[in-house]
Amino acid sequence: MIARLVLALAVVASNGSVSLVGVYPNPATDGDAGEYVLLGSNGETSLEGYALTDGEDTVALPATRIDGTVAITDDPRVAASIANETTVVVDHGLSLANGGESVHLLRDGDPVSTLTYGRAPTAEVWDGTTWCPLGATDLPVATAHSVPVTAFALPDGPTVPAAHLDGADERIVLAGYTLTSTAVADRLLAAHRRGVRVSVLVDESPVGGTPASQITTLNRLAAAGIEVTASGGERARYQHHHAKYAVVDDAVLVTSENWKPAGVGGRASRGWGVVVHDQALADHLGAVFAADAGGLDGQPWPEDPSPGQPDTLADGTYPSRFEPVRTNTDRVRVIVTPDNAERELRGLLDGATESIRIQQVSVDEDGPLLEAAIAAARRGVSVRLLLGSAWYVEGDNAALAANLTRLAGEEDLPLSVKLAEPRSRYDHLHVKGVLVDRKHAVVGSLNWNRHALRENREVAVIVTDDGVGRYYTRLFRADWRGAAWRIHWTTLGAIVIAGLAVVRYANTFDFEPPER
Repeated sequence: MIARLVLALAVVASNGSVSLVGVYPNPATDGDAGEYVLLGSNGETSLEGYALTDGEDTVALPATRIDGTVAITDDPRVAASIANETTVVVDHGLSLANGGESVHLLRDGDPVSTLTYGRAPTAEVWDGTTWCPLGATDLPVATAHSVPVTAFALPDGPTVPAAHLDGADERIVLAGYTLTSTAVADRLLAAHRRGVRVSVLVDESPVGGTPASQITTLNRLAAAGIEVTASGGERARYQHHHAKYAVVDDAVLVTSENWKPAGVGGRASRGWGVVVHDQALADHLGAVFAADAGGLDGQPWPEDPSPGQPDTLADGTYPSRFEPVRTNTDRVRVIVTPDNAERELRGLLDGATESIRIQQVSVDEDGPLLEAAIAAARRGVSVRLLLGSAWYVEGDNAALAANLTRLAGEEDLPLSVKLAEPRSRYDHLHVKGVLVDRKHAVVGSLNWNRHALRENREVAVIVTDDGVGRYYTRLFRADWRGAAWRIHWTTLGAIVIAGLAVVRYANTFDFEPPER
C-alpha cells in the first residue's frame, strides 16, 4: 500500500457564501503546472471582492458568478484535467507547497475560510479530510434481479470464457491485470475482423514486471487497430488495475482469473467465474471501463514498449469434474473497489447466519474482512478459510492458519483454516471467492487485503441464488478435503508394496511469477 504522509487537519470556518473545498498542490507535471484551488458556493454568487492567499502571495479573484464548485487556476490547460468542475482562470495563481501549508479565502480583506493540508501525494486532491486521486470515481452498486447466470470453475471450464468471446456481435471490452493468452488474443482479433468494437485495458506495471508474452500479445492487438490502454503512471488513480472482466454485447463475464493460459485457459489455477446476461449490468461495467480507460492514467499501449520480463506459460491438463451450472438467479450485484466493495462485503459478512466459506490466495491477518469473518464465528456462524499453498504464499498462510487455529481453540469458535492440497485437480489456488449461507457467492478479482479494498481497481459480483450457492458449496467442499490421488495399476515403474503396485501421478508445477 502506498505510504501517505497526510499530517494535517482542515480548519474551515466559513461566514460567507463561498468557501474553500479543496486544493490540488502536486500535479504530475513539470514545475507543478496545473495546480488549482477548489471553491464551493451555496448558490449563485459573485466572486467580486474575494481573494486567495497563502500568507506570501495574494490573488484577487475576478467578478465571475459561480454556482457550485469551481477550480481556480492560472493554467487554462487544467480544465481538461478536472472532472465535473468549472474552471476560473486568473492571471497568476498561488504557488502551492507540496510539503503542506494553509490557504485562506478572503472577502474584502477578511478571512472567511481556511484549509490546511500536509504533505501532498502526486496527482491527488485534498478535500479537507482525505487525499483522493484526481478523477477517482464514486460508483454505486449496480443490481439486477431474475437474470440468466452461468457459474463455472477453472481449470474445469475454460470453454465458457472462450465461447463468451466467440459469440460477440457488437462489442467486447476486456479488462485485466495482464493479458498473455494467445487464444484470447486470437478471439479478439477474429471479433475485430468481423466488425465487433473491441477495446482492451490492462495494468501498466504488474508485480514482477510486464511479461514478454504480454508485450507480444498486445502488440498484435494494437497493430490490428484494436484500442489497447494501459492504466498507471504518475497520475495513477489506483495502485493496480487488477480487475478481470469482459463486457460482450449485453452480457458480462467476471472471473478471479487473469487472461492467461494458467487462468482463463484452464492450464493451472483454481478459479471461479460467472457470466451474467443483463443489459443494464453490461452497460454499468462498460461505464466502469470507460472511466478507467479514459482517465488521465489511461495511456495508449506504446508502439515500442520496453522488453518484457521472461515468463513461463502454463501447459498443464486437468479434469473437468465441475461442469458449469446455468440458472435464473434471484439477484446479482456488481461491486468495485475502492468505491463500494468494502462496505458491501462487510455488510454481507455481518449478515451471515449459518456459514461463511472463504477461498483466497492469501488474507491480511488484520484486515477488515477477516475481522468480520471472525466476528461472525464469535456469534456462532460456521467459518472455513481455505488458503493458497503456492510457494510464494505458503509460509505466511501457514502462520496465519496456526494463529487462527489457536484463536479458535482458545475461544471455542466454529472457525477452521486449511491450506489447499490441489493434487491432481488443479495446480494452485487463485480464487478470490466467498460463499455466505450457501446462497450468496462473491466472484471476482478482490483479494482479502486492505491494498485491494482501498488502493486497487477491483471488480466482483455478488450472486444471490440457491442453485449457484449449491454449485460453489460443492466445489468448496471438494477443494477443502483435497482431491483424491489417481491410483493406477501398472507393471512398469511400479513400487511393490504388499503385492500391490501403486503409482502416484502429480502434475508438473508451473512456476509463473506470483500474479494475484
